[in-house]
Amino acid sequence: MAIPADFLQTLLARVDIVEVVGRHVQLKKAGVNHKGLCPFHGEKSPSFIVSPSRQTYHCFGCGVHGDALRFLVEYAGLGFKDAVAELAGGVGLQVPEDERSPAERERDKAAKARQHTLTEVLARAAAHYKAQLKASPKAIAYLKGRGLSGEIAARFGLGYAPEGWRGLASVFPRYDDPLLADSGLVILKDEDGADAAEARRYDRFRDRVMFPIRNVTGEVIGFGGRVLDGGEPKYLNSPETPVFHKGRELYGLFEARAALRRVGHVLVVEGYMDVVALAQLGIENAVATLGTACTAEHVQKLFRFTEQVVFSFDGDAAGRRAAGRALEAALPHASDTRSVRFLFLPPEHDPDSYVREHGAEAFQRLVEQAVPLSRQLVEQAAEGCELGSAEGRARALAQARPMWTALPDGALKRGLLGELAALGRLEAEDLLQLWSSPAGRSRGRAEAAPPPEDRADDDGTPRSGWRGKRDAEGRWRDKPWAGGRDRDREASAPRGPRRAPASPADHVLRLLLTDPAGWDRLGPEDHELLHALPAPLGALVAWLERELAEHGPQPWPALRAVLQGLAPDDDGEPPAFARAALRLVPEGLADLAPDPGGESPVVAESPQALRRLVDRLWIEQLKREESEAIAAAAQDPAALQRWRALHTRRRALETSLAQTPG
Repeated sequence: MAIPADFLQTLLARVDIVEVVGRHVQLKKAGVNHKGLCPFHGEKSPSFIVSPSRQTYHCFGCGVHGDALRFLVEYAGLGFKDAVAELAGGVGLQVPEDERSPAERERDKAAKARQHTLTEVLARAAAHYKAQLKASPKAIAYLKGRGLSGEIAARFGLGYAPEGWRGLASVFPRYDDPLLADSGLVILKDEDGADAAEARRYDRFRDRVMFPIRNVTGEVIGFGGRVLDGGEPKYLNSPETPVFHKGRELYGLFEARAALRRVGHVLVVEGYMDVVALAQLGIENAVATLGTACTAEHVQKLFRFTEQVVFSFDGDAAGRRAAGRALEAALPHASDTRSVRFLFLPPEHDPDSYVREHGAEAFQRLVEQAVPLSRQLVEQAAEGCELGSAEGRARALAQARPMWTALPDGALKRGLLGELAALGRLEAEDLLQLWSSPAGRSRGRAEAAPPPEDRADDDGTPRSGWRGKRDAEGRWRDKPWAGGRDRDREASAPRGPRRAPASPADHVLRLLLTDPAGWDRLGPEDHELLHALPAPLGALVAWLERELAEHGPQPWPALRAVLQGLAPDDDGEPPAFARAALRLVPEGLADLAPDPGGESPVVAESPQALRRLVDRLWIEQLKREESEAIAAAAQDPAALQRWRALHTRRRALETSLAQTPG
């Protein structure tokens, strides 16, 4: 059975390609990337680049390109399923198989449609609460008392839920609509076994300032409500629903996305009021968990947007406990290219009060001095232990072992071994021997050749990623393997046809699919231009933007797996935009293999290439608008002035393109 596409996407998002490639190639840090000698061809100067942000490798010498899965297939000689199993085992995932029946797939499709309906209901409620805020002097006074401006309230969509028990009855045509209960807006209270139709109904949120909770695409998926008087509970969140899961979502992440790219790190605080108050004071890169401890899913989501995470906690005992849970959640994702730090404020302060008393610059200095993960791990291991005795040191090491084991292999984990050994007054080698276990040993699979059935289809055609050559009868046969290396690149199997894009728009989409990070290098006006492309390209742009917002830049194989797993349209075919994407980046082109002349069929390595192509789209668009302006000039005198402006802009773009090499 096929491996589900969403599992492949999750797998590629969790693995660290630097770690995978680094087991076989000696890599050195080179700016934001890592560099080493290419394992696929002989070279004396390193031209093999591994990008942790894009999770891909690329050799500028021979042109090989791929992700962690392709590396294990091409270099280590594993079959595709074995490579998936290898990576999944390294990150603690169980490889599933998509055994859903057609009926089950239909149910899943209906569930997705229902989720969309729930977000529409929640958006309508959010608009109602926002309107009620303007009519409530009490709620406005509370927000002003917390130092919040109308601009910040509007940015976060703050609102107010009135005191009445059935305030939402005036918002929705049917107060007994099951969607109101399913979305968490209305509470059903059974009375003596009454069914849902007869149960007593009332609004969950009453007389509270409302904080809409958005997912990373901006959809309202739940609410947080803050009571205005001394009632309890002080904060009330939406319950778990089909669209809202507290262990996965972070308040303020949608609003903080631009700041995360600008500042370079995310600040995780304990409440949504902290997020809003910090944004008011100019610190816009804060997010908060939603009434639950930080989870590994929270950390994983944050690392899709930034490589640096700073947790902020109160300095009291409760804050220390919360820091311990955050440390445990962060450990599996703390690779050598990422930074996790812990900020402990004085017990009398939360982030909001500290910034108001000492200023934003003083708070930023605290952030810079935050405790790194390595020191926090050592301090947490030693907590409650008398290090002056052998028993206390042994207990500290026993507490440290599960935390150290949870770290991914790398320089950080190996360096911490020495620190922990010193804590226990042992040699690092002795501690490693003490902690060694079968699960920690190398699997040693890189030396094995892939079985023949994993390297060719039933008709003898080589599968993608395998290198082989034909025998005298024209059938593909195995090549000699030496330590997993392919020594005969010249005789490798053909990669298939190379198709050129039909238009600049096709080429732009192909570049964005193979290098999604290029989207952020374009401006808002460029984004609008691409969204307006005719079908199916405009729909493909919208899908790609949603994927970037939800998961951050992903390698093409992960995007391809998602596209291939999309539910078919009513005609039983994959969505038109998915078919267009797979046409634009066929199997042979996805590898970015060089032509014999040395030029890549996909010029994705140069940001200028994308810019030039988008400028060409602008020239085409401006020409169309010029024609429309000329046609309207006879009846609208202002149209001629508009034509001049469009013409000047187009000529400037054409001149710039003519002067730019490439």
